[in-house]
Amino acid sequence: MPSPVLRPSTTASTVAGLLPILPKPPISNPNLPVNPNQETRQKLQRNLQNQLQFSRRDVAFISLISLFPSLLQPSEASAFSIGISGPKDWLKEQKRKSSMFLLAPIDASRESLRSAYILLIDKESTDSSKDLVEVQKLLKSAARDCVVQERNSFVAFQANTGVEVCTFRLIVKNASSLLEKKNPVKLEAEAMLDDLISSFTSLTSLANESDIQVASNRQRVADALKNTLTSLDKFEQGVKDCLEV
Repeated sequence: MPSPVLRPSTTASTVAGLLPILPKPPISNPNLPVNPNQETRQKLQRNLQNQLQFSRRDVAFISLISLFPSLLQPSEASAFSIGISGPKDWLKEQKRKSSMFLLAPIDASRESLRSAYILLIDKESTDSSKDLVEVQKLLKSAARDCVVQERNSFVAFQANTGVEVCTFRLIVKNASSLLEKKNPVKLEAEAMLDDLISSFTSLTSLANESDIQVASNRQRVADALKNTLTSLDKFEQGVKDCLEV
């Protein structure tokens, strides 16, 4: 009588079938335009509301995928039958495969920061007060609810009741969930997260307090924004290191 064939647990396929089809994350343009024209400004204004809506979807999405380890963990027999040494290795592979979606909110924040930078360096602008409002909205969107004083009342209520609302922190928790508590890669990613949140906090405060009608103040905010972009890039690399991608 032939020996029975061990098959993978149906849990993973069941959950995969329930997952929403997520949009392809935006592709970043590494070059910031130096002299945006009027058409570019109009495009930024049309896309502003879409940028601002992304944060809520971030939280819902990262909260969902943070459940994957418990939902997708196969049995030892299942892992053996598909040629993988154990469930932890299987889960690592699943995280690597879904990394583009996990990193999508970071890319969206980068695009918001670049849009704000374009507004700040636009020498043809004639309405600095309107520019300031749009820059502040873009910075709030880019911060992904990680700057405490910029949270709205609903998000603040969630935070006070123990619900994690910082999208960047949710990303780190998910990316490093298979690593030991004292793993140096995980600790480095958490340090980069703290640096990023500090950078966003300083940038937001500067943008709120500065009169960007003054050229020197406008440049100061633009310089702080570039520093935040650098911190965001380092944070993204820390997450990738946790995922081994």
